[in-house]
Amino acid sequence: MLHDQATLLLCVRHGETAWNALQRIQGHTDIGLNERGLAQAAALAAALAGQELQAVYASDLQRARQTAAELARQRGLPLRTDARLRERAFGDFEGHSFAELQALHPLDCERWRRRDPRWAAPGGGEALEQVQGRVVAALRDIASRHRGHSVALVSHGGVLDCLYRLATGQAIQAPRSWELRNAAINRLLLSEDRVSLVGWNDCSHLDAAADEAAG
Repeated sequence: MLHDQATLLLCVRHGETAWNALQRIQGHTDIGLNERGLAQAAALAAALAGQELQAVYASDLQRARQTAAELARQRGLPLRTDARLRERAFGDFEGHSFAELQALHPLDCERWRRRDPRWAAPGGGEALEQVQGRVVAALRDIASRHRGHSVALVSHGGVLDCLYRLATGQAIQAPRSWELRNAAINRLLLSEDRVSLVGWNDCSHLDAAADEAAG
């Protein structure tokens, strides 16, 4: 149990999908893990086997649920899903690469590249400020239910980007300068209204699994 009624969140980006490998935008499109992603999920579960967890949460999209499933199963915990942990919606842009979209929608892509907080992709996309609002609300709800305990949260790159910015005080429109690999472990500590960054982009379990496969 943690001190001061803080909540330790082990935040994980889902494992790799075929669209990740092809650099296609996924958003709310429900894509499952590819073979590498399933191996990453297994490596994640093995790496956290000794970690006490009170709960396991995931986005309700398949790629996040698949990544979190073994973590929950090992502990006999239900896998709790929350739609607020979904990736940012990209509307008509989903399924396309940025290079394809740049040729077809240069003005939209320029606003996207500049991280305009109010820009949303045509056809039902979300603005950054909308994503940040739902992600922060989910984070605080989950932390309030598990004060003094550790919780796993499996989500998406856009969601974890919001959490990193929240913990480091960076604006949502600031350029990203940090790495976030599939199935990496990222640790945040929530104490009252304060969010602190404990560790980011821990890939040691993934590198070890890759070395073992190569050997």
